Amino acid sequence: MTRSANETRIRYAVIGCGQISQQAFLPGLARADNSVLKALVTGNMEKAKALEARYGVRVWHYDEVPALIASGEVDAVYLATPNALHRRYAVPVLEAGLHLLLEKPMATSVEDCKAILAARRKGGGKLMIAYRLHCEPGTVELISRCRKGDFGSLLAFNSTFGQDFAEANHRGHSGYWSGPVPDMGTYPLNAVRNLFGEEPVQVHAAGTRTPGRGFNFDDTVSVTLRFASGKLAHFIVSYASAPVETFTLVGHKGSVQAGPCFMFGPSVGITYATKIDGQEDVRRHEPVEQFGGETFYFSDCILNDRDPEPDGEEGLRDVRVLAAVEESLRSGQTQVLAPIEALPGVSDRQVMRLPPVEEPEDSELIGVTPQSA
Repeated sequence: MTRSANETRIRYAVIGCGQISQQAFLPGLARADNSVLKALVTGNMEKAKALEARYGVRVWHYDEVPALIASGEVDAVYLATPNALHRRYAVPVLEAGLHLLLEKPMATSVEDCKAILAARRKGGGKLMIAYRLHCEPGTVELISRCRKGDFGSLLAFNSTFGQDFAEANHRGHSGYWSGPVPDMGTYPLNAVRNLFGEEPVQVHAAGTRTPGRGFNFDDTVSVTLRFASGKLAHFIVSYASAPVETFTLVGHKGSVQAGPCFMFGPSVGITYATKIDGQEDVRRHEPVEQFGGETFYFSDCILNDRDPEPDGEEGLRDVRVLAAVEESLRSGQTQVLAPIEALPGVSDRQVMRLPPVEEPEDSELIGVTPQSA
């Protein structure tokens, strides 16, 4: 099966059929009319039968990924395996010239990120890291306002992002790179890098393990970042807290209180309140289909031969900070990062306003232990 020259839809395979794929990506794909599902990949062939019946596409085993890549039946892959497996599947997909929408974090080491980037250069396909908020109207609007100086010179950022995570989920026992810092910390980290338009140069972290919990990592972690300009950022992430997602941004002219600010869903509209020169304002953005929006944007980049943002370099820059957090937790010492220039970052042209879809309930997911306790 080969691709028609006048085909206007990108054909996707989904590698990894866990909660994020079944509850968010696959329903959202229906909103992206330039995209179509053609294949699923799982390691459980009993689960495969149920997936095939529900989605009406062939379900491949992980061992068959080389055959799927060579089949000519797909143009792009959405990769949502456990983080430690990203390099294993991203490299052959990209080396074959296919396009890849890769869930965050990009990988579990800077070395693995560089190997993925090398594979993209070899194969020539497009690589986008799945920072869905880079296409979300409220997030992009706030980043643009920071660039325009609406809040004056920015000084500080503070965020808390937590949930009560189910220990029975496989990620509860898979070490640091499946814990709250790479999973949840990526959101405030990526947000502040883009809001500040700078890269951190120092990282310090401290963590704790809640008594009675069986996680094999620090389930609550505090991270402090220092930027070359003197800006400061702090965030706390937790797998053992009541649900919370907020951030505060402070400049010399105004401030921002945001929440909800990181999550998704048919009833979740990114909202923030500002106070500038004593004048208060609230921006409540309507919910949008975040997964369908990022997929539409990526497919549009493929169809029109444009480089996507966020690309692999954006993903690598978060991973180098996450790796420094890991080392700081181990050593107790502040980690120093080499100064690097900021990327051009998010553009207003990336904003996607697709209507949200209803998500399946946890009980409707096939072969998944839900993340929420």
